[in-house]
Amino acid sequence: MAARWRHLTQFNACDISDALLKLKVPGAGFLPDLRHFAPNGITSDRISLLPKIIAPATTVLFVPKGSTPRPDDPAFQGVLESNIPPDVHYVDQTAPETFVVMRQPEGQSCAVLGGIMAQRMKKCGAKGILVGGRVRDLSELKVMHIPIWAESTSTVGAGLEAKPWAMDVPINVQGVDINPGDLIFSDPVEGVVVIPQEKLHAVVELVPKLVHADDRVTKDVEAGMTVKDAFAKHRSNI
Repeated sequence: MAARWRHLTQFNACDISDALLKLKVPGAGFLPDLRHFAPNGITSDRISLLPKIIAPATTVLFVPKGSTPRPDDPAFQGVLESNIPPDVHYVDQTAPETFVVMRQPEGQSCAVLGGIMAQRMKKCGAKGILVGGRVRDLSELKVMHIPIWAESTSTVGAGLEAKPWAMDVPINVQGVDINPGDLIFSDPVEGVVVIPQEKLHAVVELVPKLVHADDRVTKDVEAGMTVKDAFAKHRSNI
């Protein structure tokens, strides 16, 4: 199956979301309000030349520094015990060939990713990094040759407010549930989509059919057919 899902990169994030919408995945898997921080410095007419990346998620949950885990505290996402050994740094546990997804508590002003952490993740073999929170060291991030997405920025490191709590646990970023092993689809032009593992086979089967149907719809609309009739002709049986 891995070889087949890698072929999804011939499509774009909109195509993936169309399939997830058809499959009734909440929000069609789209992660809203993310900014593309790396690679950067590329002119708008060349950004489409950057590769799309698809890789399984590995997750990192941050919690407020000095906090005590409570079931009713949304920062802990229901994870009441840390699984990061005290004698290791979490970033050194980055699994190769994965897309690192980090979740920062809401309302914090510090960054949970900077140049050193991003460089270590890259060295460990990460295919990309997505931060549900803030990043810093932008001049260092922008020259990384892996995609880096985040919500916003800071000049302050994580030590101000946040601490890593758990890895490879279910998290929620921008209202989207992300489980370890879910597929992260990074499209430098269109954005980021999460493909739930249990929907992967269906997405692989459905996306080419939807794209083919839309190509035929476009041709018929260009030839003068109404959108209603073109949809009825090509999309109604998918």
